[in-house]
Amino acid sequence: MDSKTKKMILKFSPMWTNKQVWEYEQTHENLKFDMAYVESGSVVDSWTSKLGYPDSDVRDVSVKTFDHLLDGHVMCIANKDQGNLEEKYVPYLMAVLVDIMIEEEICLNFRFENECLSVSIDDDVDVIDCKEFFEEFYHLATGFNFTTDTGIPEDETEAEIYLTRLQEDFDDRMKNKLDDKYLPGNNDPDTLNSK
Repeated sequence: MDSKTKKMILKFSPMWTNKQVWEYEQTHENLKFDMAYVESGSVVDSWTSKLGYPDSDVRDVSVKTFDHLLDGHVMCIANKDQGNLEEKYVPYLMAVLVDIMIEEEICLNFRFENECLSVSIDDDVDVIDCKEFFEEFYHLATGFNFTTDTGIPEDETEAEIYLTRLQEDFDDRMKNKLDDKYLPGNNDPDTLNSK
């Protein structure tokens, strides 16, 4: 994992869970930011440029403009109409962005540069780095060590029982570590209530 990203994670640890993100969004409705993509090493010239997304929802922009990250651009995020980001939003933004990337298992680099949060894809990670990165956000269900045989049974039913047990063990550890900040499976309350 990138050293600057490690420092950011350490500074804002523990990283927020989905429950904390959900609760934060309930009390901060219409949470919008100014976002813009720039070339690596560049700064934002204008939040309203061709690759600028002023007054936008971070989830919508991240999903719709994912190709910009894949193309090597850096996403810069600032408070709406301010040109800089208040530090209090950094843990929220980091958790939301990682949650968006988790399905693709894409690790991110985080920086606080030019008074904005800068986000890019970390192309230099290996499987162990990726595991370490996602575990910091309490999103990995099992925490497998991918360099060794995981011992997952070949039989589908036995494998499901095995993985369920691992998930329960992980949930117990996280519950002990985070108390009521953690929900089993790390779902948000809306997802749990819809089941």
